Formats: sequence, C-alpha cells, structure tokens
Amino acid sequence: MHAAAYRELGVAWDYTAIEVRSGELGAFLASLEPSWRGLSLTMPLKREILPFLDEHDSVTARVGAANTVLLTEGVMRGFNTDVGGVEQVLAEAFPGAIDRALILGSGATAASVALALAHRGARQLVVATRTPGASAPLATLAAELGMTVEEVGLDADPGHPDVVVSTLPGTAELAKDALSRVRGSVPLVDIAYDPWPTRVARLWLEAGGEVANHGLRMLVYQALLQVRIFFVGSPDVPLPGEAKVLDAMTRVASAAS
Repeated sequence: MHAAAYRELGVAWDYTAIEVRSGELGAFLASLEPSWRGLSLTMPLKREILPFLDEHDSVTARVGAANTVLLTEGVMRGFNTDVGGVEQVLAEAFPGAIDRALILGSGATAASVALALAHRGARQLVVATRTPGASAPLATLAAELGMTVEEVGLDADPGHPDVVVSTLPGTAELAKDALSRVRGSVPLVDIAYDPWPTRVARLWLEAGGEVANHGLRMLVYQALLQVRIFFVGSPDVPLPGEAKVLDAMTRVASAAS
C-alpha cells in the first residue's frame, strides 16, 4: 500500500519490512542513517518505542502505543494512526449516533477502538473477554474518557449495544451459541480480516446478521494517515491528489487479501 501511494505521489521512496524482535529496537534505531524518513511499527514495538520518542501525539499518550515514527532533523516523533483508522471505519459503517458499544477482546487494539468510540460520543462500553479481570487497563482508559464500563464473558448476555466491534484474531474460536442474542440484530465491525470471513464474522453471517465493515478498511485508512505523516509531516493534512492515492492503496490491499 505504501509503495502504491508513493508511486502515485511521484516520489522514489523505499518502504520495506524489517524484522526487529522485542528487545532489539534500541540497537535498530541507533543503526538508522539520516536518509530514513520514518517507521511503521507492529506490536510489541508499538509500546517499546515510547521511551525512545522525543515527542508524541495525544492519541499515543491516551492509548500508550505508537505505530508510526517520523524522523526529522534528529527528532523522533511518535503518532498513533490506528485510532484514526478505526474512526473512519466506524464513520462508514455507522454515520449515526453510537451510545452503547460492545468490544470483543481487551488488548492494545481494543484500546484504540475504545478511544475511537469515545470520539464518536459513546457513553457505555461493554467489554467481552475470556479471562475475568482482563479488561482492567481498558476500563481505566474508558473511565478517563467518560464512559461507563462493564465486563462480561464471551458467553454472557451483553444487553443491547448499538454496535459490536471485534478485536479478536481472525482464527479465534467462539462457542456456537456465544452472543446469540445480538448476532442477528446488531451489526458487527470486525477489525481482523485474515482469514476472511473470520470465525467471528462467520457466526454473524450464519445468524443472518450484518457485517458492516472489516479490518482491511482500517488497515488502508491507518496506512493513509501514515503516508500523510511521512509525506506532509502531519496526519491532519491531506495529501495532494489524495483520492487517487487512497484508490491506489485500496486496490493493492484488496488484491492482496
């Protein structure tokens, strides 16, 4: 996606995957030459990068993770574009108000989803987990954002949420009767996309429910914000010819899925 974006923007930039294991990030950062413009990070490096940053955006501060680093004149600036990606997916799927939301899972992605939901005005958050107490860090964040939080098991009745957002891995197993009261009536946004349909999405579809969006769109949107950061220096400033850039990125992502 990045390569397609830079071709469309007319810059000869290289974007490649490099494996950096947990604990190796400091040495890797020290090895970078001045020609490096930035980095995209996956877990657990999204959290391990924090002590190395000179500056970071407010989203990174909220969720405690940065997935993007901009390198300029010796300054290392951290950003989190995951939240923006989730916000765009939610905006496409649910243009109306969201008051009560159910999140499946309680990890780092769930924190990004919680912040995106808070930005959309959600006031009640239900977190479904396999392990009792696993949602405690997420509950703390949600409380700071002004949301009430309720933890339930994946086999419990979550009430009547406006939307269900799954942050579970695509291969995560759910019991066939899990969330049976909402699968046929409440739309699902699935952050995972590989394999597709995920096992959670398959349960929704088998129940006649609606899968409103999935993680491939989030992947594209968060990557677009990264391209903005690398090319313009800010996630808030649109790219020149951005519609064509987004189209090129989407076509590449769709072909690879």
